[in-house]
Amino acid sequence: MSESKNFHRSDDPAHGLREGGPGAVGPAGAPGHDRDSEPDSGRGSGQDAGRASRPMARMFPPGAGPSPDPAGSHHERRIRSFQPRRSRVTKGQRAALERLWPRWGFDVDGLRKLDLGELFGDPDLPVVLEIGFGMGEATARMAAADPDTGILAVDVHTPGQGNLLRLADEKGLDNVRVGNGDAIILLREMLVPDSLSGLRIYFPDPWPKARHHKRRLIQPEFLDLAAGPLRSGALVHCATDWEDYAEQMLEVFTAHPEYENTQPDGGFAPRPANRPLTRFEGQGLDKGHAVRDLLFRRR
Repeated sequence: MSESKNFHRSDDPAHGLREGGPGAVGPAGAPGHDRDSEPDSGRGSGQDAGRASRPMARMFPPGAGPSPDPAGSHHERRIRSFQPRRSRVTKGQRAALERLWPRWGFDVDGLRKLDLGELFGDPDLPVVLEIGFGMGEATARMAAADPDTGILAVDVHTPGQGNLLRLADEKGLDNVRVGNGDAIILLREMLVPDSLSGLRIYFPDPWPKARHHKRRLIQPEFLDLAAGPLRSGALVHCATDWEDYAEQMLEVFTAHPEYENTQPDGGFAPRPANRPLTRFEGQGLDKGHAVRDLLFRRR
């Protein structure tokens, strides 16, 4: 699977997911193609994510849709775990963005604190942050299966943002909100302590070359940052089909004092029933690719 360019990779385990979700956020919000239907939708182009690229053109008037670089002018540049991808926005995705963004979308600009109760219209609703959601099909399925949990889905891939909004509208889901931008900035600047009941990072970009491992989202510093908004007992669920990244994730989580493994043997977890098995993940499993799930709790 390759990760979406924002934060994760696509859902094709054969290519290795990339961090989209994180990408939108440094590590977070991975924008990308449909994890469930486009094999190259997750990951970046393979170029160094730190290289300069021409600015993305604004597609929507301010406030009427996702901005091309919502926090770029007032937050420091740094190594990012995602590579924003340019791809075509369909008429249906654009129509969903124009109609639903003012109600269900927001830019990760780092200029304000989010009131999640106000954002979701329910101060008692538990909220889970998903970093990088590709085309949003798995996210919509999880939201439909658990309407009593809010999903704060962050990515930088405009087609995916539009598709998730379209799916949420078609399925009558009122528990999905879509953030556009870098998940790192969201965690650091916009979420208050103890505001999240969970964190999901599925198939982040594995950055397979050794010299690019520093770009991987799951690092000790990222876990430090995520620990602030995560309340005690919050469940952190990660999944990857890249074996050495899975081992690194397990090592980093196990060594961190703020997280504890839910598995008695201290290893990987079976895939929980609430994480949908995507078509590309199934194809990868048929080819013998191992997909690893990690389930840790915030202490």
